Amino acid sequence: MLHIEIPKHRSSLPGYLFSFLLLIIVLYLFLYSMGAMQSRTKEDQLNMLTDAIRRASVQCYSIEGRYPPSVEYLEDNYGIVIDRERYNVFYDGWAANIMPDITVLPVTGQAKQGGQL
Repeated sequence: MLHIEIPKHRSSLPGYLFSFLLLIIVLYLFLYSMGAMQSRTKEDQLNMLTDAIRRASVQCYSIEGRYPPSVEYLEDNYGIVIDRERYNVFYDGWAANIMPDITVLPVTGQAKQGGQL
């Protein structure tokens, strides 16, 4: 006679724990990569704004024979758009024939809330 033994149902708690741990690890890696991508995008936007201001300054120099007196001049006449809530632009042009010093920095948390830098 053929004897068939039905295996007893074992608790699969270790399997559930392993699956849960694997899910947590995958979720953590996903969120970490999203954060890294977001910070890289912000850095790229900052560099693009700096390059755009430099290019517009050189274009102004080639057309008008002088560098622009201010960033506002570039905004009014050369189509530069600056999100002042996100970026502080420091433009130091001390002579009309010398390339100005252009620095673009992100607005800090205190400045966003109305505090002093």
